[in-house]
Amino acid sequence: MEKVLGIDIGGTSIKVGLFSTEGTLEAVTKIPTGEIVSEAAFAVVTEGLKGLLAENGAKPEDVIAIGLDVPGPVDDKGKVGMLANIELDPEGLQNAIKRTFVNANLAFVNDANAAALGELWQGTAKGANSFVLIAIGTGVGGGVVSNGRLISGAFGAGGEIGHITVNRDETATCGCGRKGCLEQYASATGIVNSYKAECKRLGTTPVALDGPTDTLSVFNAHRAGDEAAQNAISMMCECLGYAMAQISAVVDPQIYLIGGGVGGGFKLYAEDLRAAFRKYCLAPSVATRILPASLGNDAAMYGCAYQALFERGA
Repeated sequence: MEKVLGIDIGGTSIKVGLFSTEGTLEAVTKIPTGEIVSEAAFAVVTEGLKGLLAENGAKPEDVIAIGLDVPGPVDDKGKVGMLANIELDPEGLQNAIKRTFVNANLAFVNDANAAALGELWQGTAKGANSFVLIAIGTGVGGGVVSNGRLISGAFGAGGEIGHITVNRDETATCGCGRKGCLEQYASATGIVNSYKAECKRLGTTPVALDGPTDTLSVFNAHRAGDEAAQNAISMMCECLGYAMAQISAVVDPQIYLIGGGVGGGFKLYAEDLRAAFRKYCLAPSVATRILPASLGNDAAMYGCAYQALFERGA
């Protein structure tokens, strides 16, 4: 009875999926963690994993592959780079897991790249060998798959789509320290900022917003005919379509998948985004499909499990 674990590591908890080797998600649990930097914290994780297995009639020795996704760059050799928003000792956690699951291959994957692999394994991209996932939430992440293989890059920066420069005249600084990045216009934060700026320019009052990433309210305002909201979404599509055209000039994917929280509003802006892409892309890439991702917040969990399983058989 061979099993695979996919571990989606967050700042305060991790979400774990128990999978069959064919990709069926059999069970999910959450393990509270906080900082994962001590033997005590590692034990909380490993005990939680063993508990999930026991609840589903499996044992640690049944696990043949374990994937972990992290919110930071991971290079082609699985080495984890900087981790800006989480306290994690990757090597310490890896050693603790290896001691507990002696038959398992272990893989680290960037979270956005993992989401792309999840869509490849069991989502919208199943059967495709060339696609790009763009995950739009508080920021903009991405995963690039070419010829069925994830492109993570020599230094783990492959797929950092949110930091493609789309406006060389921008004066505000992006979170990465540069200026004019796609993330400044196409992320949830960017959309809300653009909406507020448009309201100020037009002399209108913004709708009530539940925080700096409340794109749902902006989308609803768009549907109600709010000009500032329509302009903000139009700017998002323009910048995102332009960035996608640049990506196509390099990897020319069959499909773009739009995921993340902002991906939930895909139907609202799908045609505008497709039009912006067609406006900027090279003629051969016009046939590229732009579709919504399908696995939602589970995509990364699927994807890191898939990567660990793939590496085991590679």
